[in-house]
Amino acid sequence: MNQKINLTVNGASHQLEVPASRLLIDCLRYDLGLTGTKEGCSVGVCGACTVLVDGQLSASCISLAVAADGAEITTIEGVAQGGVLHPVQQAFIDHGGYQCGICTPGQVISAVALLEANPNPTEDDVRNWMKGNLCRCTGYYSIMESVVNAARIAHEAKSGSNR
Repeated sequence: MNQKINLTVNGASHQLEVPASRLLIDCLRYDLGLTGTKEGCSVGVCGACTVLVDGQLSASCISLAVAADGAEITTIEGVAQGGVLHPVQQAFIDHGGYQCGICTPGQVISAVALLEANPNPTEDDVRNWMKGNLCRCTGYYSIMESVVNAARIAHEAKSGSNR
């Protein structure tokens, strides 16, 4: 049986009719055409499918779309603003935080959430926060370096604008 849901994804409102069993990742990828979110493990442990649902990290591969009815969702496509990359995205490029690209969207979403929660994380904070995101390409050092540098750049930009 289908159910009507309302989602706000990356700032855009969507009214959809989906089966009650429709996974959020499938809704995002196939119903809305937002293919940036990747599916890695299909059981919610690898972090590749991570999105923000009402500001909270969520494994979209095990979340039902109907459970997100009325929610504000941010996917990797919604991280950049006005064609300008988020500091995390730029840092992933500058410091090699991406490898094959499967885990990258979830890594970036998680790092963005970390910097929202803790704008000045230590390396241990980054390691602890990001441990829910697996990378098969063993890019962990580059990922950590990317997040730490994104925090530094964001902090410098904010400090410069507060002078």
